[in-house]
Amino acid sequence: MSEQKPGNDGQYYQHHVFFCLNDRVNGEDSCAHHGAKDMFDHCKARVKAEGLSGPGKVRVNKAGCLDRCAGGPIMAVYPEGVWYTYIDNDDIDEIVESHLKNGKVVERLLTPPDVGR
Repeated sequence: MSEQKPGNDGQYYQHHVFFCLNDRVNGEDSCAHHGAKDMFDHCKARVKAEGLSGPGKVRVNKAGCLDRCAGGPIMAVYPEGVWYTYIDNDDIDEIVESHLKNGKVVERLLTPPDVGR
């Protein structure tokens, strides 16, 4: 068994980001209908350009439904368990710069805790 390369606190990644890319085919609102795939691609590129990607750093992943559709589009950052609602590339850039790079949560983009499906 190979040795795991840890990040902070023994975690493999310092931050693990999940983008909901769910597309409801029945016409119900979903993150995919709000440009989630383009924002996911933008985030991955921005994280890489900032030199933040890889073991011990940041991993950006696609996810299915995260069950918070009413607040979409949604992304979640772990291990902190911070949920964001974003609108455009500027919001993604702010999350990358502030949270992923400098460890400061972007308060204005937090998904309200009571938002569900």
